[in-house]
Amino acid sequence: MTARERTGPLDGLRVIDCSGMIAGGFATTQLADFGADVVFVEHPEYRDPLREWTPFDEGMSLWWKSIGRNKRCISLDLSTDEGTVLLEELVANADLFFENFRPGTMERWGIGPAALQAVNPELIYVRISGYGQTGPKSEQPGYGTVAEGLSGWAHANGFPDREPLLPPISLADLTAAMFAVQASLFAVFERDLGRGGSGTGQVIDVSLYEPLFRLFLSDVEAYDRLGRVRQRIGNRHANASPRGVYETADGFLTLSASSQSIFENVAHAIDRPGLIDDPRFETNGDRVENAEALDEIIEAWTSQRPTQEAIEVMSAADAIVGPVFNMADIFDDEQYTARNDVIEVQDADLGPVATMNVVPRFSDTPGTVEFLGPTHGEHNEEVYLEELDLDRQDYDRLRQQDVI
Repeated sequence: MTARERTGPLDGLRVIDCSGMIAGGFATTQLADFGADVVFVEHPEYRDPLREWTPFDEGMSLWWKSIGRNKRCISLDLSTDEGTVLLEELVANADLFFENFRPGTMERWGIGPAALQAVNPELIYVRISGYGQTGPKSEQPGYGTVAEGLSGWAHANGFPDREPLLPPISLADLTAAMFAVQASLFAVFERDLGRGGSGTGQVIDVSLYEPLFRLFLSDVEAYDRLGRVRQRIGNRHANASPRGVYETADGFLTLSASSQSIFENVAHAIDRPGLIDDPRFETNGDRVENAEALDEIIEAWTSQRPTQEAIEVMSAADAIVGPVFNMADIFDDEQYTARNDVIEVQDADLGPVATMNVVPRFSDTPGTVEFLGPTHGEHNEEVYLEELDLDRQDYDRLRQQDVI
């Protein structure tokens, strides 16, 4: 099979993606952005649910246009015998395979890790599920919302006098995606270079809750040694003050002063140099203990000034402050513009569409956005007829039987 040539540091990496939805979808989007040839597999009848997510433009999901970008889309019924044979042909030359079915499903279909790695011993098989492949909850269905509660994230997020707060984005899925990407590339390194290069693939087990749990640095140790459980503290930080969102005359700004010198700059900026020697605020520890009083003093100053003026005065004093942007603000911001963070891509369905650029930046082999999410089965003929050398008669028969 000949992989499509791409630009970027992952040019030559072949990925078969049978995952769908957000965690697997975003993982393979990142790989595709950096040059991997990603072949995304959907059921012939049941499309990826993200194709039905709002907002829509001319009947097209902009969710799908974003997460489906740079991927080739084919349709295949994995539960059929002939579908299994075609999948084996697809993975024969692949580096990575992604799936997010409930544990045990792929084995029932005869396409679990053992079966596919028998076809391709170098295959790295990435499994994404709610609770992982082991444990008493492993066979339960799991979504990101539940993972955000289970991980400790919802408990810690929000204000102390309010209920636990879920994120406004699919945080568990997106975090799991990033862990899946780094894990898959760790495995590629081990296979090809690590320990001299083992030459064999392995299985990577990614749950939705564990990547979020891993972000709570020191919390396990704090509970083990001190019996301490993190509590909700709103926009404040347990180890730095002042830090938070402060109201201005026409909106809000963000401010952080975790070092002594930056705090002193803030004090001078708001014309309160006496705060520096105030025993309540002399050290960072003192400021954390008296954060409410310090925040009230700072906000009494910011609330009397428009956001831009407050930011300019504080920035001139070398304080670290910034605005609270919405998407319209981002489109107008000079920093985003200078960094080319939002680019325009010509889409076959919608014409010119703005989308996020690839991050992070590479000096010599940068990633690119070549196209947005394709239509269902758009690359069937390219993959099946040209790359798998499937006979046209067989191709037409399999289409009529809804195998592809």
